[in-house]
Amino acid sequence: MSGRKAQAARNDELIREAARAVFTADPGAPISAVAEHAGVGISALYRRYKSKEDLLQKLADDGMDRYLAEVERALDDGGDPWEAFAAFMRRCLDIGAGSLTMRLAGTFEVTEDMSRKGREIHLATTRLLQRTKEAGALRPEIEVGDISVMLEYLHGIRIGEDERMNRLQHRYLALMLDSLNLTDKQELPGPPPTWQELVTRYGD
Repeated sequence: MSGRKAQAARNDELIREAARAVFTADPGAPISAVAEHAGVGISALYRRYKSKEDLLQKLADDGMDRYLAEVERALDDGGDPWEAFAAFMRRCLDIGAGSLTMRLAGTFEVTEDMSRKGREIHLATTRLLQRTKEAGALRPEIEVGDISVMLEYLHGIRIGEDERMNRLQHRYLALMLDSLNLTDKQELPGPPPTWQELVTRYGD
């Protein structure tokens, strides 16, 4: 890319990273707070995103792309199925998968493309879970909705500075992974969240 295009790409990444941080902390924050956090002018932000809703849609879409890349990476891993699944969960935690789901639910319109991508993600995650179950390494009652809720829960841990918070999130993920691997324990109470229960949080 030319110098100008490279700078524009860097600014765009700064804006998206800033938006993730700002809206995770406060979904009601004004778009000007994103520009301030990113260190760019408000006009530079509006050249890329016509509104706050447009920015939120792009953030959600970007998060879906990141998650889909990780689940496909796990499916391509030909090693031990449990290790592939556990590494997938750790990577999802590090990239922020699920961190904005509950915070931003209902604050923007879900596009048809996002709905299509959501179904693709659901199917790919189902394949990953099924493979891990067939290896005898995952509790048989675990479904996609369980994974979504667990990641949201882990990202809800907001204790200390970034490094301390990340270590705590991984601490509790390690405990969750231990429980997910207990295939001979008593069945969990109640069913997992359904696909419909998950998607309806975003509104009509």
